Amino acid sequence: MEDVVGALGGFRGVRAELLVALKKAQPLTAQELGEQFGLTANALRRHLKALEEDGLVRYQRDVRGVGAPVYAFSLTPAGEALFPRSYVQVLANALDALRSQTGDQAVEAVLEAEWRRLADEAGPVLEALPLDERVPLVAELLTAKGYMAEAVRVERAVEQDAGGVDMLSEIEATPTLTLRIHNCAVREIAERFPEACAVEAKFVERLLGVPLVRSAHRLGGCGHCEYGVSGHLSTVKQEQA
Repeated sequence: MEDVVGALGGFRGVRAELLVALKKAQPLTAQELGEQFGLTANALRRHLKALEEDGLVRYQRDVRGVGAPVYAFSLTPAGEALFPRSYVQVLANALDALRSQTGDQAVEAVLEAEWRRLADEAGPVLEALPLDERVPLVAELLTAKGYMAEAVRVERAVEQDAGGVDMLSEIEATPTLTLRIHNCAVREIAERFPEACAVEAKFVERLLGVPLVRSAHRLGGCGHCEYGVSGHLSTVKQEQA
């Protein structure tokens, strides 16, 4: 994530890290941020106040289930705009013109072209690696393109048959690999051209070489996009053997 932090409009240190933390898991309270950074809530308020005065962060009520609402921080549109967007407006205008002249298939071909180049370049390297090394490397490649991605191991409860008709099944915690994308470098494109998301999913699956399941989607209202990698840690170990 260092490249992302270094690109945030000249912000450095705690304030840049606060922006990244909010991008990844907003909204967050001062207490939650303090626990994450190992600082007291009061120690963080000066930085948060400065970001708020710059128009990058807002402080508002957040309802979380039962109980009294809390007050939490999140990014403003100006704060979101600090994260890479890769000439989005220019590309969107060009795609609009292309669609009006030649139709949807031409738009999809343009969207696929850049992903195909990345897949062709990275494919030979990725194919030689076991799955648990491919996922973080793909996350690095996506981050370099402005997607702010990371590989995450998630413990999921899986019900196992204990082996007898009268025996209770067991619950086993099985680690799985997940590719999580916190910043969509082409979100405005995806909002106007939904096929962009399908193209992204197809080529990320090609890069990893295994089936993917999209378990979270920014356009569906989630704070990030997330792809569950088919298989679990035992499968990964078998590949390495």
